[in-house]
Amino acid sequence: MEGQFTWGSNYTFLVRVGAELEGVYKPVKGEQPLWDFPSETLAGREVAAFLLSEALGWQLVPPTVFRSEGPFGPGSLQLRVPHDPEQHYFTFEDAVCQRLRPAAVFDLLANNADRKGGHILLGDDGHLWLIDHGICFHEEPKLRTVIWDFAGEHIPPELVEDVRSLQAKLRTGGELSEQLAAYLSPPELDALRQRVAALLAQPVFPHPPEDERYMPWPPV
Repeated sequence: MEGQFTWGSNYTFLVRVGAELEGVYKPVKGEQPLWDFPSETLAGREVAAFLLSEALGWQLVPPTVFRSEGPFGPGSLQLRVPHDPEQHYFTFEDAVCQRLRPAAVFDLLANNADRKGGHILLGDDGHLWLIDHGICFHEEPKLRTVIWDFAGEHIPPELVEDVRSLQAKLRTGGELSEQLAAYLSPPELDALRQRVAALLAQPVFPHPPEDERYMPWPPV
């Protein structure tokens, strides 16, 4: 173990993965209880977010696995991608922000309740990455995000087709459904299917709601 990240509410550690790679380890026992999410489920939701990203073919979430053994017990382990920590959503040039349409669709599907600006990384190679998905996939609508740039726009057809392919993969009994079932409850998995169907029925980026909170706090 190389050190601890201290800015979050849950215990998060930097670890060495092999000789050259670094990882971000989030042990289940370091999760702070939340009133609206079941206890000891956040690490699994990190893995579910990676599985969703891969099923869409978008490679938005760094490789993430669940490890039953770790310095502090079971938890998620995510590849740490090289990036400038001073760069985030609120510092990106407009050309970079314009590339965030897949990220906005991803958060809609994942029902991300905490898409802060600092959870969007610009890799050293220019690739955009999304991290911190511990409070996603709730069965009730909880979208809170800083990415409202595209409100009212039609979702690009190529992204819609990827979501259509995802819908087929999410059929009950399929491999993806079985993988996600290890980390999400049956109602949460059904809610994901319903969000996919709703997006396909109306492929438009939503506007922020007027009657409820729609931004995370703090925003970075």
